[in-house]
Order: sequence, then C-alpha cells, then structure tokens
Amino acid sequence: MLATLVIFLREGIEASMIVAILLAYLNRLGLRRHFRDVFAGVAAALVLATAGGTAAYLTIRSYDGSRVQTIFETVTYVIAAAVLTYMTFWMRNHARSLSAELRSRAEAALDGRARWGLALLAFQAVGREGLETVVFTLAIIFSTTMVSALSGALIGLAGSLVIAFVIYRLGHRLNLSRFFTVIGVLLMVFAAGLLADTVENLQELGWLPVLSAPMWHTGALLSEDSALGDVLHSFFGYSDAPTPLQVLVYLGYLAAVIAAYLGLRGALRARRDDSPEPAAGL
Repeated sequence: MLATLVIFLREGIEASMIVAILLAYLNRLGLRRHFRDVFAGVAAALVLATAGGTAAYLTIRSYDGSRVQTIFETVTYVIAAAVLTYMTFWMRNHARSLSAELRSRAEAALDGRARWGLALLAFQAVGREGLETVVFTLAIIFSTTMVSALSGALIGLAGSLVIAFVIYRLGHRLNLSRFFTVIGVLLMVFAAGLLADTVENLQELGWLPVLSAPMWHTGALLSEDSALGDVLHSFFGYSDAPTPLQVLVYLGYLAAVIAAYLGLRGALRARRDDSPEPAAGL
C-alpha cells in the first residue's frame, strides 16, 4: 500500500498541479469557457491510461505463476526503475520553471485553435503522468495484493487532489523544491527495491547465475508474505532471503543516485543564488 500511495501522490500532484496552473491562468485571462477543453483532455488521458493498464494487467494475469509472467515482471521492474530515476532528476531540474513553461504553451494554444490546443496540452501533460503511473503500478501489483495496491493508490490520489485544490482555489503555494526532494529520495529507495527484485527474477530464470546463494534467512522473524513484510518488500525491496548480488545492486544503486541527486540539488541551489528571484504566482 505504501508504495502505490507514494507513487499516486507524487504523480497525482504533478498531473493535478499542471491542470491547476492551466485553469488558474485561463481564469486570470477571463477564459473560463475553455475549462471544458482542459477537462476534455484530462478525461481522454485518464481513459487511455486506465484502459491500457487494465488490458496489460489482464493479459499478463492470464499467465499467473508462469515463466512468461516472471519475464514480464522483470521487464516492468527495469522500465519502472529507469523511468523513476529519470523523472525524479527531471522534476528536480524543472520544478521552478514549470509554471512559466505551461503559461507559454497555453499562450501558443490560445493563439491557434484554442479548444483543440488546450485539450491536447492537458492530454499530453496528464497522459504522460498516467502512463508512468501505469508502469509503476504494474511493477508493484505483481509483488503485493490487489487490495493493498488499490488502497494505497486511492489514498495517494485523494491526497494529490486535495493539494491541487489548495493550489488553485486558495492561492497557497507548495514548497515544490522541498516536496520533490523528499518524494524523490523515497522513490529512489523504491527503484532500488525494483532493481533488487529484477536481480531475484533473473536468478530464478537462470539468466544471472552468479552470487545467487542466499546470505541469510529471516522468514521466521518476518516473512515477505506477512502484511508488514509485503509493505517492506513492495516499497523498500525487503527480502527474507537476499542474495549477495541483490544486496550489491540495491546498495550500489542507492549510493550512486542519491550522491548524484544531492549533488544536482547543490548545483541548482548555487544557480538560484546567482540568479534573480522569479515573480510569485501561478
């Protein structure tokens, strides 16, 4: 549950924040009639992401317990870990300029055929987050229970919508830099767990027959099949019988990306100190 909660909270805030910025900008221009165009784009993106995710889940679920499912899970883990890493660094670099970029693109849409332009802009923004969320959810859902994954998703989505409402309606501003720093580090821990699961699957498939003997067995104390073990496994990559290669990949990835992430944070802070502060407002 924790993994999907954080994923849906993070992705939901980014997607709903984009929509909130667009709506606030249109409202400021007195163009509330174009709200329906933005909502049409959002609805189309959500339908596409939901349909695609459901189709992928039902297809691979028919191979439950087979070698095909293990291979699919492995590919999903790798893709999810790669996208998580990329988007975390991307948002760290673009959080401050996101509002200005969206206003510029909205102006370009209004200069043309506003109805289709704004709908397409909302569709692209929300669709990208939706497809990312589908990939992450597929990576999680096969390593936990359906009820746990969906519960976390609903709580995270509800939280993101509340925050988006605050941004749009009350005019408050999140400290986006701090928010994405904290969430970014959490998602890197989640990505490390996905890579450890990737190694486990590759070793089970016989494709990576090195350092494959379990280092210890803690199933008697905390099994992966227990409620707490399931949460720790799906989010932190906990294993009750980890192999040396799993541990090496897990710790090596975390050390590399967190060092790079914090280094980038320091570079961006230095750049902000050398540049004038942008004007407030959405």
